[in-house]
Formats: sequence, structure tokens, C-alpha cells
Amino acid sequence: MLLLMIFLVVLSGATLCAQSAINGRLGSHVGVLESAWLTFTLGAMLSFLYAFLFEPHHAFTLFSVPRWQITGAFFGVVYMLVIVFAIPRIGTAAATVAVISGQLLMSLLIDHFGWLGNTVIRLNGARYAAMALLAVALVLIYRSNTRLRRENAGPCVDM
Repeated sequence: MLLLMIFLVVLSGATLCAQSAINGRLGSHVGVLESAWLTFTLGAMLSFLYAFLFEPHHAFTLFSVPRWQITGAFFGVVYMLVIVFAIPRIGTAAATVAVISGQLLMSLLIDHFGWLGNTVIRLNGARYAAMALLAVALVLIYRSNTRLRRENAGPCVDM
């Protein structure tokens, strides 16, 4: 079961990257806000249908949970707007590694301090090494993007 869950999460990450690339392209054609609006409108409609048809009854509602738990919805909006704006400018790989870097850093802080009611998992050498390696990956991907853009932006010669 654990391997299936890891596979599904990796697949979800691949889907998120593809969505980001598609929304980045859409945003460069129709606008950042319009692209984000489409994503959230379709997401809201599908989520409503799923919840209406399949979600079991819960003791709590959105109106009775602690207010801080609702902030996660706002974070999705920030992510979508930033990624749609960034991908056409820095590329899909650099944007994705930057997002993963932010996720890793925040997840390590949440684990280390036990924020948001999570179990405390202290930082150790392996976790510091993971952060460093991801930072190196981000720098290398960004540098290769800027080098390739300079090479491709050279003068055009008609033959």
C-alpha cells in the first residue's frame, strides 16, 4: 500500500508540473488572472460534484473549523498566480524545482517545529543535505536555462 501511495504522489507531482506548464502557456496568451480563473472555476465545479456525489457526511463544516485551516485555500490562489506568471519567464523546470524547493523547506520546518499540529521530526544531516542538493539543482537548472536562452536569442541569418 505504501508503494502505491508513493507512486500516486509522484504521479500527482507530474500532473501538477504538466498543469503548471499548460497554465503558463495559457496565461501568456489570455492573461495570468484569466488562466487562474479558469483553473479555479473548473476545479470548484468538479470539487462540488465530487463532494455532492461521493463525500460522506462530516461532523464539522467549513463554518465550524478553526479559521486558520481555511487559509490553505488562499495559498492555492497565490501558487497558481505565481506559477502562471513565472513559467513563461523562467521555464517549467526552473519553476518546478523552485516550487519543490519551497515545499521541501517549508515541510522540513513544519516537521522540525511540529507546526500545524504535526509530529515533530527534527532536522538532521540527511535533511540538510537534501536542502543543499535541491538548491544546487535549482541553480544548475536556472543557469542552463539562461545560457540556452542567450544562445537561442542570437542573430537570425536568412539562408
